[in-house]
Amino acid sequence: MQKAAVLNKINEFPKVEDIPDEEVGDDELIIEQEETGICYRDILTMKGFFPRVQLPIVPGHEISGRVRKVGSKVTKFKPGDRVASLIYIPCGECEYCKSGRENLCKNKKTFGEILNGAYRKYVKTREISLVKVPDGVPEEAAVISACVTGMIVQALETVGEIKEGNRVLVTGSGGGVGAHAVQVAKAFGAEVIAETSSEWKAEFLEKLGVDYVVSKDNMAHKIKELTNGEGVDISLETVGAPTFTESFRSLKFGGRVVVIGNVDVTPVSLPLGNLILKGNSIRGSISSTRRDMIKALEWSRTGKIKPIVGKVYKLDQINEAYIDMENKKIFGRAFIKL
Repeated sequence: MQKAAVLNKINEFPKVEDIPDEEVGDDELIIEQEETGICYRDILTMKGFFPRVQLPIVPGHEISGRVRKVGSKVTKFKPGDRVASLIYIPCGECEYCKSGRENLCKNKKTFGEILNGAYRKYVKTREISLVKVPDGVPEEAAVISACVTGMIVQALETVGEIKEGNRVLVTGSGGGVGAHAVQVAKAFGAEVIAETSSEWKAEFLEKLGVDYVVSKDNMAHKIKELTNGEGVDISLETVGAPTFTESFRSLKFGGRVVVIGNVDVTPVSLPLGNLILKGNSIRGSISSTRRDMIKALEWSRTGKIKPIVGKVYKLDQINEAYIDMENKKIFGRAFIKL
């Protein structure tokens, strides 16, 4: 048996319970974790935004640690290896998996929604979801290499087609995703404009090397002033409806919005005239691939990007963590020490 935080009912906080230890199948592994991250998606899962969630479920999808057990058909990893996992297990057989776009796999099973997730010490996964973690990578960086930094690599490089010298707007830049997104954008050689509505977070963002900090109020106008009327090449939208319209209006001719977050299910309005006349585009980006994780881990090893640890909680403090995140009391990522 092991302790785990378990979501038993929608709109109720997870509760710490004893759950049975899992046995490994032929192609499966058991990972021992030191810590895991808390994603806002976990809060949305609790609120019922993902109808496929199978209750009761152990939430969490940020998995990293040491291999402790391996099945008989596992060939790429052995006990003691340091690994990080995708937030899902892909099928490995579809056109997307075979072309290295496993993030689009329609048959993938997501941790914390379909599969028991990361809010526990020992997690079972499959070989196909793992990458090795290089020496020198901080543990927190390994933890967030799929959901956060790898996801941002996917959004900016594959979907956003970022180029060195591009201007990138990051909305919600004081949150667990945004604080790392500004670093990834800088690692790609971009000029970065960070949006935050929290004055106390602006100081931290400036220390991360962003070029400008703006608030969401009248944001598009401010950005046009900062860029001599041009706008940005990419708006990386980590928030969704609350900032989307201003984010879209901040684009230059040929610019694109890449949407990776949606904290509010309210529909957004779209000025079609701008979309057509300025040749803009709106693109969705989901999760990360193992290739994205490998790049994110290498940049973490060399110090190009660093994990921003907002606050570390114990497993039985998960309710407090959720409340702090909802009230925007944390700059960076919240972690659970296991």
